Amino acid sequence: MELWQQMIRDSVHTVDQLVDKFNLDRSVAQQLDEFFQARINPYYLSLIRQPGDPIWLQCVPDRLELEDIDGFEDPLNEDEMSPVPNITHRYPDRCLFLVTSQCGMYCRFCTRKRKVGDSDKISMKQLESAFRYIEKHSEIRDVILSGGDPLMLTDYLLERILNRLRKIPHVEIIRLGTKMPVVLPQRITPKLVEMIKKYHPIWVNTHFNHPWEITPESTKACAMLVDAGCPVNNQAVLMRGVNDDPVVMKELMLKLLKIRVRPYYLFMADETKGASHFRTTLDKGIDIMDHLRGHISGLAIPHFVIDAPGGGGKIPILPEYVLHKDDEKIILRNYKHQNYIYREAKTDEVKTKQTEGKAPENKKNGNGNGKKEKQLQDIETIKVTELQINEN
Repeated sequence: MELWQQMIRDSVHTVDQLVDKFNLDRSVAQQLDEFFQARINPYYLSLIRQPGDPIWLQCVPDRLELEDIDGFEDPLNEDEMSPVPNITHRYPDRCLFLVTSQCGMYCRFCTRKRKVGDSDKISMKQLESAFRYIEKHSEIRDVILSGGDPLMLTDYLLERILNRLRKIPHVEIIRLGTKMPVVLPQRITPKLVEMIKKYHPIWVNTHFNHPWEITPESTKACAMLVDAGCPVNNQAVLMRGVNDDPVVMKELMLKLLKIRVRPYYLFMADETKGASHFRTTLDKGIDIMDHLRGHISGLAIPHFVIDAPGGGGKIPILPEYVLHKDDEKIILRNYKHQNYIYREAKTDEVKTKQTEGKAPENKKNGNGNGKKEKQLQDIETIKVTELQINEN
């Protein structure tokens, strides 16, 4: 048995352990176990510094989960977009392939808790229909292995899946959606990365949410993956009490760059049942992004998105940088909240009408009407710095 497998076995997961270690009321612990089981392996447990800290909140069950009546079982409508078991096909050229129900640590904010931990709902017995679906759909060029966590599979089983996918001509990219570098970095072994190298291009999406998760062990795990030719991206979730602070988020993003992990997405927390206490306001997320852009390298800026409820996909959200737009100019603000004019390029139609001494007409907008473009702010109230043309 490998070290990581023994650590899974030694995880905190029973009602008795929750009562003894975290002083939970037994009846509450039993209800939480029925709602969504716990699994906290010894490594991730060791990162907790005090009760209620950002690590504790992510892994220790809380009675607040039982009081959430507003959340959804399947907020992203994955099950409705599942043409065959284990496949979610939302975007045209890529699909999600669930290969296991198990995780190295069960996050309390998990958006897939209706399935995770239940081998009847994510079954390896149904993988063949998933392979056949991918084979028949030549538009699929990118397959994301998820679950659960695909690195909960043994090297042998994972290689069988990778080998099968690599035999499908139109599958160009394989991604591993894994939290193991964060919650159980001991899973990343020389044997594993040597096996993965045979099936490139393999990309890894992982899930650091707080700077404390970047340890010597997780740093080594990410380095092994990158050195083996796997680009590693990070998908963080904005969560109350965990990372909803510009200083914490800036530290996280900068530390990710230092360990060669690219900040990829920052998600607003999904409307998942049992996780509403983690959700922040949208303004909080926009404020954090405003404190990142321009203040740290663009390499450290993630895409801030909402994964739209009902299966609408990822929708990018930005602070308001465009203050005004018309046919002649765009007024923008920078990270210092200073305003600047960018002169709009003139189309042939606009140039012709200006030559004739006529005011240019606005083209119909995307809704099919011919209303004048909306001014985002009253232009008279905006102070701008305009580029001066050197005529010498």
